[in-house]
Amino acid sequence: MSDDLKTRLLVVDDEQSIRKLCMTIGTSLGYECAEAESAESALTRIEAEAPDLVLTDLKLPNQSGVELLKRTKEILPHTEIAIMTGHGSIESAVDAMKLGAYDYIEKPFRVEKMRLLLQRMSEKVRLVTENEFLRERVSTETNLDGIIGASANIQDVLRMISRLKDTRTPVLVSGESGTGKELVARAIHFRGALAKTPFVAVDCGSLVPTLMESELFGYEKGAFTGATKSKAGLFQAANSGTIFLDEIGEMPLQLQTKILRVLQEREVQRIGSSEPVPVDVRVIAASNQSLVRAVAQRRFRDDLYYRLNVVALRMPPLRERISDIPELALHFLDKVARQESCTPKRIDPSALDVLMRYGWPGNVRQLEHALESAVALSGSRTTLYPKDFDLPMEMIAAELDPLALLDVPESGINFEELIMGIERRLLERALQKSGGNKARAANMLNMKRTTLISKFKSLETCA
Repeated sequence: MSDDLKTRLLVVDDEQSIRKLCMTIGTSLGYECAEAESAESALTRIEAEAPDLVLTDLKLPNQSGVELLKRTKEILPHTEIAIMTGHGSIESAVDAMKLGAYDYIEKPFRVEKMRLLLQRMSEKVRLVTENEFLRERVSTETNLDGIIGASANIQDVLRMISRLKDTRTPVLVSGESGTGKELVARAIHFRGALAKTPFVAVDCGSLVPTLMESELFGYEKGAFTGATKSKAGLFQAANSGTIFLDEIGEMPLQLQTKILRVLQEREVQRIGSSEPVPVDVRVIAASNQSLVRAVAQRRFRDDLYYRLNVVALRMPPLRERISDIPELALHFLDKVARQESCTPKRIDPSALDVLMRYGWPGNVRQLEHALESAVALSGSRTTLYPKDFDLPMEMIAAELDPLALLDVPESGINFEELIMGIERRLLERALQKSGGNKARAANMLNMKRTTLISKFKSLETCA
């Protein structure tokens, strides 16, 4: 499990020994743990890190655990909160449960009792998340155009969207061009609590560097030649909502400093003005290049990177989710049919085989364009064949060498899923060429018939 999918536990207590003990228990359960000694510092972490579980003492230095409970529930309604209390405060802890606390535990507590409490809380969070994920998946696929698939990689993405949609946590989305990074940003925004607030997408790579500052932060009348009237920037346009900074790695260093100030101070300063303007925006950034490498090469500020990279979400390239191609293809054919007001075309198995053997360097976007082109080239025919797809010469390399298009990107691959996908396609192709005769298919693959059947069953179990 990736770190971003681990259960996040925040322990709030002014006694360091209690915090350390609770964090040790949480770590033993595989949780990602953090601590705070007061309600004030806890709220800062809650807003920035969106924990799944909060374990708080009832009595804190300034604000009480009950006050922290109320504020946390306003920010993160699905976060589960348990109260730690002394014997004389049990009545107050029970009252806290009426306000939404999951449970309370008396101090001093036994390690095993705390362990069971955290496990029960985590299981409730998991069940709520899974139920929301299943409901959101249908809506997301239907309305947000293209976040589709049953592969493990894309299911992790959908789960992360379910977890992040109701938070203001900064998110950094990485992935190659064409993988759907903006779709993820739109899904996080429009599936959650901020859905009715502004969503502003900014392509940092397409903005003219000399105009970028005025576009993002705005300017006052007379600030420069041509500024005939004042104009609000894109950050102000996104106020109370989400700003999506696509290809943020293309942003000049000087402007990165000003973006960092906006994130830290929550205010912008228009060109030509000395008065800061407060803004309250959730920032989702995306990059198709390695920002870690850009930081090492001093092309990207490390403090801005860490400010943006509170939660990292990686969009897998299409070559790592080959099993999703049939579902994606049907989705895009339905989309073309809706646009043209006609019956969707079908794909001949031979054409689908070609699509699943191609490397798709342009990812999902390239697949969509290829299908649109194939529909146009097929004319009045209702079925698409391999000849309808105008794919580049890399296909020839794949025919000559099955491994020609396989690569190990720096971002890594899901080795087991890739191997299972290759194995599944070989088994299905042999069965297709043998006319469904399992013995012949096994012979073509130089294996026993029972081995072939066993492999099919194993792959079905993993699907």
